[in-house]
Amino acid sequence: MKKLNEYLIPFIGLKIGKHQFEYQIDKTFFDQFDYDDFENANVKVELVLEKKNVMLELHFKHKGTVYVPCDLTGEMFDLPIKGNLRVVVQFGEEFNNENEELLILPHGEHQVDVSQYIYEMIALSVPVKRIHPGIKDGTLNTAALEKLNEVKVSEVKEEIEEEKAIDPRWDKLKQLLTDK
Repeated sequence: MKKLNEYLIPFIGLKIGKHQFEYQIDKTFFDQFDYDDFENANVKVELVLEKKNVMLELHFKHKGTVYVPCDLTGEMFDLPIKGNLRVVVQFGEEFNNENEELLILPHGEHQVDVSQYIYEMIALSVPVKRIHPGIKDGTLNTAALEKLNEVKVSEVKEEIEEEKAIDPRWDKLKQLLTDK
């Protein structure tokens, strides 16, 4: 993945205190990471960089929608997402980003790349199971949903038939319990 220049924040010239940045994230951002779990994205990311004497604090917050297929019907829909992330940036001998909440930059570094944190924060805020809101409130009518409902009805009918067709030997055994 190439570096995305608009997500490189040069902190060397910033004064001590809080600095705000905003990013509008769409599908082209995720194309840079070869991530294709959703068709489109419209997410607003707010970043507050707090510069202190010996470290930086990054406070990310995002809210928006991603265009994904429903896991039950395959129908596309806009899924609302939101979340936040806090990262502490310290300086040390060598680069280290193994801890998700701590980034260590080498002494002398003058900028921080926030694109990876934005990518991970948004990707991890998408739920594992994505269900169209029309299924929950009953307003979605698709061929796939009708077929699922038919399958459920037939499964319930089969269960009822199986319960009726109990082996008569079990009745004799039950009778032993009640005859005592």
